This record gives sequence, structure tokens and C-alpha cells, in this order.
Amino acid sequence: MQNRLNLLQGVIHPWHHDHFGHMNVRHYAPFFDDASYHMWTRLGLPYSEMLSQHGVHTVAAQATTRFVQELQAGDLIVIDGVVSRIGTKSCCFHMRMLHADSGAVHATYDLVEVFFDPATRKSAPMPPEIRAKLQEWLAPHE
Repeated sequence: MQNRLNLLQGVIHPWHHDHFGHMNVRHYAPFFDDASYHMWTRLGLPYSEMLSQHGVHTVAAQATTRFVQELQAGDLIVIDGVVSRIGTKSCCFHMRMLHADSGAVHATYDLVEVFFDPATRKSAPMPPEIRAKLQEWLAPHE
């Protein structure tokens, strides 16, 4: 397996906190969502070119977040990821939110992306060129 892709870096701010004094679960989604956009570019498949070059784009079909350890204001985070599964019309990404200083895992995110034809408004087969790129980063044991 190749190294995991570094997708996003960020900082936890006091306004991310809830009444318990740690980052509220609703704030994890935007960090992971932004990381998923970066995933495509890091794979060499810029989302901005997917439709024009391949006639499809992807839509999120399922996202599962696992919360592991609390984050506090001032914590620096890094999100990394890999391709965890490749189907005929979909692929899955596995991402981790890590503490930038300690490397501790604070959350994981498993995302199913389905290839979508905007003309028919239906799922579409994955183009072979995209499959080949995804295969380079496949880490199924993740």
C-alpha cells in the first residue's frame, strides 16, 4: 500500500465547542466533507474536471463517522485518507482525523461515493480511467 494521502489541516476553535466543553459532533462533518473534495485532487482526478473529461461526477451516498477521542480548542488536526473499496458504480474512502502533534486518532470517516450521470440523473458505471487511478491507492484492509 502507498502512503495515506494528506487531505486537510485545521485548528479547533472555541466556537466548535458545545456545552460539555469539547468539539461538538456537528463540526466534524465540514472538516471531513472538505477533505473528501481534496481527495479527488490528491488522487490525480480533480473534481473540477471529472464531469468535463469523464461525463460523470460523484455524489455522497453514505457517510459514517466514528468518534474516538475529544478535541479541545487550540488542537491542530490533520485528516488523511485512502481508497478502501472500488465497486462498479461506487468507491469508498476511509479517512482519519488525527491530532497534528501526537498523531492520536480522534475520529474516522467512511464515505461511499456513487458515480452519477447528471444528464440521466442516475448512477453510472465508473469510467475505466478513474478506476485505474483509484486502484493505485486501494487499501482494502482499512
